[in-house]
Amino acid sequence: MEPRDIEGDLTEILIDEEQIRARLAELCRVIEKDYAGKDLLLVGVLKGAVMVMADLARELVHPITMDWMAVSSYGSGTQSSGVVRILKDLDTDLHGRNVLIVEDIIDSGLTLSWLLANLKSRGPESVEICALLRKPAAARVDIDVKYLGFDIPNQFVVGYGLDFDERYRNLRSVGVLAPHIYA
Repeated sequence: MEPRDIEGDLTEILIDEEQIRARLAELCRVIEKDYAGKDLLLVGVLKGAVMVMADLARELVHPITMDWMAVSSYGSGTQSSGVVRILKDLDTDLHGRNVLIVEDIIDSGLTLSWLLANLKSRGPESVEICALLRKPAAARVDIDVKYLGFDIPNQFVVGYGLDFDERYRNLRSVGVLAPHIYA
């Protein structure tokens, strides 16, 4: 889906498809260098990271394996409580593996902080994070993101895997959702 297909639903495009692809290619070159000669397991966080994970995996020339987790952070309203429940766990044993968590966006960081601790407790060689987007103004905990696409303002964004009510994930860009859509 292109931005023109939902023109009235967005207030602006923050990052277009070309910018996303170019930045992911840059990140892949660094990842390939950092993991040269090493086994690498990409762990995608469902559902939002599907697009990032797919494009990252296709761009990497380094051999990889992939697995997926689904976690839910719940609380009141739209705010994360940091209380996390695993909806789908990994099928892969992490012992001795180099793990790269692939995320679409880091907001408060509470869920990712929990996930990072959980995966580190499983005996991997290393655990790092690759995120397409980060909202520094929304951070409630400090998360060390080794591979970051873009810092963005603290606005409600959709596209490239990010959704509102399961819609807009297939938008090829990242755009700010118009308030009349979610108000």
